[in-house]
Amino acid sequence: MDVWSVIGWGGSALVVLSLLQTRILRLRVLNLIGCVILVAFNAVVGVWPMVGMNAVLAVINVVHLWRLLRHRHDETAYEVLQVSDGDAYLGFVLERHRKDISRFNPGFAVGASPYAFLVQHGDRTVGVVLAHDAGSGRAQIDLDYVVPKYRDFTPGEFVYRRSDVFTEQGFRQVIAPPRMRDSSTYLKNLGFRREGDDLVLNL
Repeated sequence: MDVWSVIGWGGSALVVLSLLQTRILRLRVLNLIGCVILVAFNAVVGVWPMVGMNAVLAVINVVHLWRLLRHRHDETAYEVLQVSDGDAYLGFVLERHRKDISRFNPGFAVGASPYAFLVQHGDRTVGVVLAHDAGSGRAQIDLDYVVPKYRDFTPGEFVYRRSDVFTEQGFRQVIAPPRMRDSSTYLKNLGFRREGDDLVLNL
């Protein structure tokens, strides 16, 4: 098998792999790379219809990536809805994603979180933030969860950006959940700072 055959198979494998992704951003990036590789491969072997198809797909991916990244931190793209901790729809969302929540938040149990927020992208629920009163004007975050499809976009940040959802309840600080994994960069970008053993955001 010559080098170009390896490149062609590699590009095809990337396109197939991209379609197996649950995260939108990762899907688009892998698909774009695969399409670019296939454009080069098919141009070398002279299969022009495939060159045209993959070139068009590459452009489509670029357009979608531009739109996704443009709205990645756009507050107008998401809404934060406060609901009661006993809300039936909140319970449905938590149960539906129970295994994924447990994977990233081991030991988390539903209950004792009277402050509940749903993060909406249009009519779709993409995240959940739960908290309780830790005393001294502090809100302890019990859960900051984003569904896999939107995990590259960290929509939970809009709960913290809209600090009024906490300050209206009399809170001056938010304490990050101790169970969050691989989240130090995410939390630091939002303004959380180390105070003893806690990561704290001043509102």
